[in-house]
Amino acid sequence: MILSSLYILLLGFTNCFFFKISWSASDFSLEGDYLLGGLFPLHEIEKETTLFSAETTECFRYISSKSGYRMLQVMRFAVEEINNSTTLLPNVSLGYEIFDYCSNTKNFNSALRFISKNGSVKPKEKLNNYQPKVIALTGPYGSTRTMTIAPLFTTDLIPLVNYGATSYALSSKLNYPSFVRTVPSNKDMIEMIIHIIRWFGWNWVAFIGSQDDYSSDGLKLFNEYINNTGICLAYQEGLSLNANYSLMLKKIDRLNINVIVVFAVPQYASKIIKAAIANNIEDKVWIASHAWALNQQLPREPGIEKIGTVIGITDRLLSLPGFNEFVYKARATTDVGHDVAEGEVKSKTCNQVCHYCSLLTAEEIINENPSLSFGIYAAIYTIAHALHKVLQCDIIECQKNTMAKPYMLLGEIKKLDFILNGRQVKYDDNYDPSISYKVVLWHTDVNPPQFEMVGTYDKHPEITFTMDNSLLPWHNNGSVPFSNCSVECKVGDSRQTEGFHNCCFTCKKCPTNSYVDFSRDPYTCFPCAEGEWSDEGSTACKTRSVVYPQFTEILSIIVMVSAACLIILLIAIFCLFAYNYDTPVVKSAGGSMCFLMLTSLILSSISVFFFFGKPTFVFCLLRNAIFEYFFTVCISCLTVRSFQIISVFKMATQFPKVYSLWVKHNGQWLFIAFVSFIHLISCVIWMTVNPVKAIADSWTFKDQIILICEMENTITLTIVMFISWFMGFLCLLFSYMGRDLPKNYNEAKSITFSLILYYLTWIAYFTAYLSVKSKYIVILNAVAQVSSINGILFSYFIPKSYIIIFQPQKNTPAYFQTSIQNYTQTISRT
Repeated sequence: MILSSLYILLLGFTNCFFFKISWSASDFSLEGDYLLGGLFPLHEIEKETTLFSAETTECFRYISSKSGYRMLQVMRFAVEEINNSTTLLPNVSLGYEIFDYCSNTKNFNSALRFISKNGSVKPKEKLNNYQPKVIALTGPYGSTRTMTIAPLFTTDLIPLVNYGATSYALSSKLNYPSFVRTVPSNKDMIEMIIHIIRWFGWNWVAFIGSQDDYSSDGLKLFNEYINNTGICLAYQEGLSLNANYSLMLKKIDRLNINVIVVFAVPQYASKIIKAAIANNIEDKVWIASHAWALNQQLPREPGIEKIGTVIGITDRLLSLPGFNEFVYKARATTDVGHDVAEGEVKSKTCNQVCHYCSLLTAEEIINENPSLSFGIYAAIYTIAHALHKVLQCDIIECQKNTMAKPYMLLGEIKKLDFILNGRQVKYDDNYDPSISYKVVLWHTDVNPPQFEMVGTYDKHPEITFTMDNSLLPWHNNGSVPFSNCSVECKVGDSRQTEGFHNCCFTCKKCPTNSYVDFSRDPYTCFPCAEGEWSDEGSTACKTRSVVYPQFTEILSIIVMVSAACLIILLIAIFCLFAYNYDTPVVKSAGGSMCFLMLTSLILSSISVFFFFGKPTFVFCLLRNAIFEYFFTVCISCLTVRSFQIISVFKMATQFPKVYSLWVKHNGQWLFIAFVSFIHLISCVIWMTVNPVKAIADSWTFKDQIILICEMENTITLTIVMFISWFMGFLCLLFSYMGRDLPKNYNEAKSITFSLILYYLTWIAYFTAYLSVKSKYIVILNAVAQVSSINGILFSYFIPKSYIIIFQPQKNTPAYFQTSIQNYTQTISRT
């Protein structure tokens, strides 16, 4: 098989080479010191067939391609311009050998002609000794054709400076070491297309190409680069020329795809657009790749305005100053006799025949698709600048004694950096050019059709993409067409994927304390951190405010000032009672027991200050433990005091022995000590076994974290509270029993008032504590303590202090004796 293929290849080469006569048309060849090769598609084979005989494809027998002839003229123009330059190659002339290249696999004769030396090819020739016919070449058009013949040139490091092969595979220097291109690769083109799709918010698109390296490479890159962009490829197809285009377009329409990327060479793109017109496909957006973005025939097709909006991607700079004049001059020198001579030798020349070319007017050539013009122009200038470096040229002359070899040019091309018609020509490590695209809008409603620039894309010095939306008259009432599988979710809704594509989804509100972040993952509701919160349907979490009673708050200041005044007042009464210790009022109030009561109340008041500020373990222990213990001691004193008064007036007469034992053994102090000890033990157990802890309550309020002291175990607290409340109950009972005692000894009303206030205050506090969670509950706890202390102070000690200060006549033994006598007389009467 290999031997037969090689036989066909060599036979075709010899057939074309040995039978070519000495005449060559000026369009195809020019003598010079250094020859450049050119391969252009002057004709196109619509459908290639398998050959079963050894023959070379003769391109003139197939469909003419006027745009290919324009490409040829651009190369001739560039060579003439360089030869006329006095600075680039001053005393060196460039020539060219150009061939019509119309087949992917059957134009090897042209390539062999370029690499031959004196009519033969020597594969094992050393690079230093090898001098092929051409120093470098440009072309052919198309990735498949280029990849087919590139190995013939890359083996000998002959620069293949291409203007129309965009496959990203050609960037591999391992496989194609001498391949250089002046047009961006498919990678850059695909990136540009994705920029456009994302700019308008589309995510439901179709990608149509042909069955060649150009389209398959583009499709592969498109699938790769749309990952993590939110774009879904809803439909993809690689078409052949005899494919069912109507069926393909109907499938796209049924899928509600309104954006179609046509990444194909002009022959296929033309069939797709014509099929869309024939099948009444309307109101779509067509994104044209570089290959057909400036096609001159398609915009003239009848009915094309109905298919929707066509936007294409092409090179930024397309105009070539002086090119039009060159074409007019060249057309003026063309005569019919020359064309006849060309026709006579067509059978003896190999793919250097063009019947229609001499019939084209200058206007037809100029108005052909200019997409690749600058690429060809830059390719010729790239070779010339590299030759300028190799020959060590200055503004006067080049060193002709230096023999330039193809591989020498390749080394210089990588270093090139020059300005051509205002545009930078520079190559990266893969010999790919700098990127400068523009987006054009097809205006098919005017004749001739116009291509208006509506956007730009550059990658140097940084990536910049711009689109002027105001220049796009969309077919859908001026608004951007909708091409999405699903309507975008509302703010705060997460996506729930439906089916295979993640672009197809339903929407679901994110619950409370979660959020959706579209830049991170639009399909997940992320939980808020512990110190954050959010409402239902949120896109971000808010920081929770940390709440606790602070020292600087108004309510805190009022409570603390009240506690401070209370302590001062208690100390003042303590001093007053100490000064009047021997008076009847102090003795009737309890004598030395009053000082224990006042001290307990003072210490109880201190606990109020531990309710404010950031709660800590120590603060949580002290804020209630101090109060509970010392206030219970105070109540036990009141209980004993009430019991003593009853004992004196009632128990002494009825139970004289019991009373004598009580007095003899200081029963009141034993009782207080016993209650205090029992209560101390219960408080110690409460604080050690299940202590109160400072916790952050993050569940009560969504936007707050309340720092509170939480009771771990209510049993120990209940025991502590029971002792205190039981002492209060005994005190109430004894005071009630002594309600008929002498006025100076009757404390029933004052004790009853203070204890009822105590009970009501704490019932109110516990009710609020169980039903409401707030930092104000903590303040209410402090208020309950202050209120309890105030109840005893103002009902028990203040009236006695008032008598001592303002009614001294009632603070005499005589006054108290009179009161006792009156009580005795009253009892005796009853």
